[in-house]
Amino acid sequence: MSALVLHVTGARPNFPKAAPVIAALERHGVRQLLVHTGQHYDRNMSEVFFRDLGLPEPDLNLGIGSGSHAEQTAAMMTALESVFLEQRPDLVMVYGDVNSTLAAALVAAKLGIRCAHVEAGLRSFDWTMPEEVNRVVTDRLSDLLFATSADALIHLAREGVDPDRMHFTGNPMIDTLVRLRDRFDGSRVVAELGLPPTYAVATMHRPGNVDDPETLARMVAALRGVGDRIDLVLPVHPRGRQQLEASGLFDHPRVHATEPLGYLEFLGLVEGSSLVVTDSGGIQEETTVLRIPCLTLRPNTERPVTITHGTNRLVTTDDLADRVDEVLAGPAPAPGQVPPLWDGAAGERIAGIVVGALGA
Repeated sequence: MSALVLHVTGARPNFPKAAPVIAALERHGVRQLLVHTGQHYDRNMSEVFFRDLGLPEPDLNLGIGSGSHAEQTAAMMTALESVFLEQRPDLVMVYGDVNSTLAAALVAAKLGIRCAHVEAGLRSFDWTMPEEVNRVVTDRLSDLLFATSADALIHLAREGVDPDRMHFTGNPMIDTLVRLRDRFDGSRVVAELGLPPTYAVATMHRPGNVDDPETLARMVAALRGVGDRIDLVLPVHPRGRQQLEASGLFDHPRVHATEPLGYLEFLGLVEGSSLVVTDSGGIQEETTVLRIPCLTLRPNTERPVTITHGTNRLVTTDDLADRVDEVLAGPAPAPGQVPPLWDGAAGERIAGIVVGALGA
């Protein structure tokens, strides 16, 4: 029987990264199994992405759902162990930095199954972020490490990773953006909200911004300040929804809440915007390629290439309004070169390495 590659996805950021890898491996004739842990179970955070991205329906949906980090990761490990023992994959592929990724890497390591990490080596050096813990542990456990940027290779080398395990392949999430860009369409949201031609988009969900009441209050005041200057659309992530709705943010007449949006609709909304305010890693990358000014409301980023090669800028709640004024007063970002290997072919490069590793 031919070798089996088992992909583990669980949350919205995983899907556009996995789609081009799965498609490329299919072109190589590799036998594959797609497992969805159900970490994101809201239809607009999960199901709609499979439709928008042309992903195959998951072969298995574990339906784990929400919980504390320990509860969620433990439930995933228990369920994934049963799957791995039954399916006996030759390689487990994990994506990004979510709890599903960490759980799968731990189980694979315990069972002696090779693991490949797509988006390896990113570092914020901020250990208060659960994602940073997930990244470092997953990289330590993985046999194949696929890096999206040159700085990621430097981090891995400094951590003593064998160079033979590291591969600079580019960013498969950008493969998805390139492939689907002509289908982006945010017109429904623009029409339903009655947005003017000039508007901004915001996304906020990280614990550092929405969990602590004092931090949340400062963030809400800063976003209301953005609303004083430009209409602001905020698709509300299930994580933090209750806090944001109770904060009074959406009492502002120019701050508009929507449900989470599908991939095509959300990026259509972003592409038509004048600027984005976010705490998301993936959106920093997408705005870099779309050439939309991005103000990242965080003290650090694990994606510095979006600053050196893109349109991203780190901001605080204290200076957000001033940075918005600068963006609105300045010229639109000129078309520029994207980071190296963000060319729409990362999935094929990853697949080629995986096929070689399976043959070896």
